[in-house]
Amino acid sequence: MSRFVLLICFASALASPAAAQQEMGLASFYAAVPDRSEKFSAAHRTLPFGSMVRVARVDTGVHVDVRINDRGPFIRGRVIDVSRAAAEQIDMIDAGVARVRIEIIPPPAPTMTSNKEAIIAYYVCLLPSVFE
Repeated sequence: MSRFVLLICFASALASPAAAQQEMGLASFYAAVPDRSEKFSAAHRTLPFGSMVRVARVDTGVHVDVRINDRGPFIRGRVIDVSRAAAEQIDMIDAGVARVRIEIIPPPAPTMTSNKEAIIAYYVCLLPSVFE
């Protein structure tokens, strides 16, 4: 039970806006996608595989959500390589590169199995502030 409560506290900290990681730079695209289930995918140098990322063009605000499934780009100044389908979504095929802002999309918070667990999790998350 205590592990579950700690997981809830940790997840709520990750879901806060302050925890959202952002990065700006150039995006490029690649044409090879291993299978169709990964058509909205991307490569990043450090983000964990499976991370969901919102890639938004700085000039137009158009965005696409992609899953990190590869490493790269390895060209100075570029922060992310997106699949061709994702590049089409944000209209960067003609230019080949675009200035973008990337932001990690936090995973959904785990659901409570009962009202009692929700109440316990709420008060356990408050405990550290009581002792400050």
